[in-house]
Amino acid sequence: MAIRKILNKRDETLHKVCKPVVKFDAKLHMLLDDMAETLVKAEGVGLAAPQVGVLRRLVIIDVYDGSGVKELINPEIIWRSDETQKVQEGCLSCPGEWGYTIRPKKVRFKAQDRNGNWYESEAEDLFAQAVCHELDHLDGILFLEKVVEFIDPEQMQE
Repeated sequence: MAIRKILNKRDETLHKVCKPVVKFDAKLHMLLDDMAETLVKAEGVGLAAPQVGVLRRLVIIDVYDGSGVKELINPEIIWRSDETQKVQEGCLSCPGEWGYTIRPKKVRFKAQDRNGNWYESEAEDLFAQAVCHELDHLDGILFLEKVVEFIDPEQMQE
């Protein structure tokens, strides 16, 4: 495994739409493992492939609830709750920038695992926020485009 470089918001790669993953092979497994190691080192909640320079539809998420890293390949949100949450958000590609976004409190998504098997899952609270944030990356959208109110880093909530 290896730590990958996380691209900065100014990199054009982060503003492009990603292509689907079609090969479920050792190269993909290595990318997922590298992304997991990179996420842990960066102390983040989620990481999308374009953030490490790969324009493919895959993300990893760890909300640190003891359930481990979730791998979502070719993910798609299939349902969003009407109930929303105003949440504090940041991004590994936008260090030092924080803001509040409005995200659904719950989402249901479908995705493939590292072997190409489809599954569905429901997420709520922080996990739902992370799913929305990371899937936005796959469409070239940074959280800064969704911020309703910017936060002074010195005023951050713990």
